[in-house]
Amino acid sequence: MPARTPVAIVALPLAALLLSGCASGSTASPGSPDDGATDAAASGYPLTIDNCGTEVTFEAAPERVVTIKSSTLELLLALGLEDRIVGAAFTDGPVPDEFADAASGIELLSDKVPSQEVTLAAEPDLVFAGWESNLSAEGAGDRETLAKLGVASYVAPAACKGEGYMPNPLTFDEVFAEFEEAGAIFGVPDAAADLVASQRSELDAIEPSDAGLTALWYSSGDDTPYVGAGIGAPQMIMDAAGLENVAADVEDTWTAMGWEAIVAADPDVIVLVDAAWNTAEQKIAHLESNPATAALPAVQQGRYLVVDFPATEAGVRNVGAVSSLVDQLGELDLR
Repeated sequence: MPARTPVAIVALPLAALLLSGCASGSTASPGSPDDGATDAAASGYPLTIDNCGTEVTFEAAPERVVTIKSSTLELLLALGLEDRIVGAAFTDGPVPDEFADAASGIELLSDKVPSQEVTLAAEPDLVFAGWESNLSAEGAGDRETLAKLGVASYVAPAACKGEGYMPNPLTFDEVFAEFEEAGAIFGVPDAAADLVASQRSELDAIEPSDAGLTALWYSSGDDTPYVGAGIGAPQMIMDAAGLENVAADVEDTWTAMGWEAIVAADPDVIVLVDAAWNTAEQKIAHLESNPATAALPAVQQGRYLVVDFPATEAGVRNVGAVSSLVDQLGELDLR
């Protein structure tokens, strides 16, 4: 097991005192009731979670949350917790239409990772980060420092990188378990259960392609493309859509893959990640202007599938991404 850093947090405003907590292994663990604590125990608190190797104890549900990355913002919106979000940062694009009204009053603190100063100015009791790297001295603040200031930190578990913590491979069961863990943290287990049930039903209704198609997941990069590898969200989404990832043998979430290797793989379809900073249209232009890739049948015949960047990380958009890819295959008459 990886080394764990015990950090006990009281989920109260910034001025709250830091309390000490006990280790609970690698799962969420509600506190056992003792004299005078029956009500707290019945509500599921205190709750200790081993999060990417850092143990965090919540004495109550967080009430003032700063989210970093779209995946964390959209999960809280899906759980109906928009009133608890005091600021969002480093979003990857507009929220889905279904969340637009709920998100309309949320302040965007920074287009990138917010500084510790900006983060603390929002007076959060929790920083909910999409990546471990968001929580650093150069970013929103390292976890130990935030803890000393009475601010809890929590990383989306699918983004954990340490041995024994990084999902290998990421599965929909893991993604749904993360929704449930968030429901426990925020005291809304019923909302989390409803979200999981809805998404499981939607996923079960999808009929994946049975055409045996190979696919390249092209995320970014011109000189050297960055592609979806064998254990992360791209692999999970392609698997569910019935596509065989040409980079599936790489044991990582994303990887660099040379154009020569891509040409040799000759994928049947190319999944293009559409990001504001590197659009699907820009990727198509590059593929069609690059002499090596311009000769690929998938490029010559325009066999492209498009997925929005926020759907490429573990979160509430993953099931929709599977459905979209299958629909796009149907439009190309490739199912």
